[in-house]
Amino acid sequence: MGNFKGHALPGSFFLLFGLWWSVKYPLKYACRKNKNACYLGSRAGFQRLEFVEGIIKAVFALIGMVAEQFVPDGPHLKLYNYEEKHWDHLMNWQHATMYLFYGISGLVDIVAHRTSALPVAMDKMVLSLAVFIEGFLFCYHLHGRTMLDVHVHQLLLFAIFGAAACIFLEVFFRGSIVLEMLCTSLCILQGSWFWQIGFVLYPPNGRPEWNQMDHTNMMFLTMCYCWHYAFAFLILAVNYTIISWAVRSKVKQAQSMEMGLLKTSERDQESENEI
Repeated sequence: MGNFKGHALPGSFFLLFGLWWSVKYPLKYACRKNKNACYLGSRAGFQRLEFVEGIIKAVFALIGMVAEQFVPDGPHLKLYNYEEKHWDHLMNWQHATMYLFYGISGLVDIVAHRTSALPVAMDKMVLSLAVFIEGFLFCYHLHGRTMLDVHVHQLLLFAIFGAAACIFLEVFFRGSIVLEMLCTSLCILQGSWFWQIGFVLYPPNGRPEWNQMDHTNMMFLTMCYCWHYAFAFLILAVNYTIISWAVRSKVKQAQSMEMGLLKTSERDQESENEI
């Protein structure tokens, strides 16, 4: 959808997943270091989370595909206009194709974490391909656009291909907290930048339009892109700090309880010996 909602929808999806990953990965890392700290520290617990995440990803992708096809000005599954002899709403079809591959990634997550039918790391491989396909489509999504329109989408490509590369590396370095956090930061960046593109190209509520040919606007938006990434890192830092503190506190509490039980057991044993 070439409007504000068409950018806000994928932006919201990426932001939600990025925020969730900013909690999941630090929690997984902390629980791996302190296996007795939380129930989710078990492999089965995280597999359940991955399974649910796959369902949500597939549902989000289906919503995106339906929205791109059946909005009032959408193609309604019509790819070619035989009356006027031209392709019909190719922008919507490209967006729907992007959602299709994320839906496939969600289905692979469901199968991979519910059964043992797929090889290890297949979920990461398919997700990296889905992200790459998104970037590949956007590379040929900018023909005939204005200078500012092309620039903001080119900035988006850095986050997309960066995330694709990180996820691909996770196939070989599975469980690397550094790669997981880097991928999360790029996912948050992609989500917030989709929203920014919507505000720049399609200002809502009658706000003044940006000058599409002003080079200073390009300079500002490039700087703004860096601010978005700094904001993503801030979110990661806050969530990582809170989760690490919570897990350490739980470990200390569990250790105190164990010491108390041990002392009580020793006193009971001494009393039995005296009797």
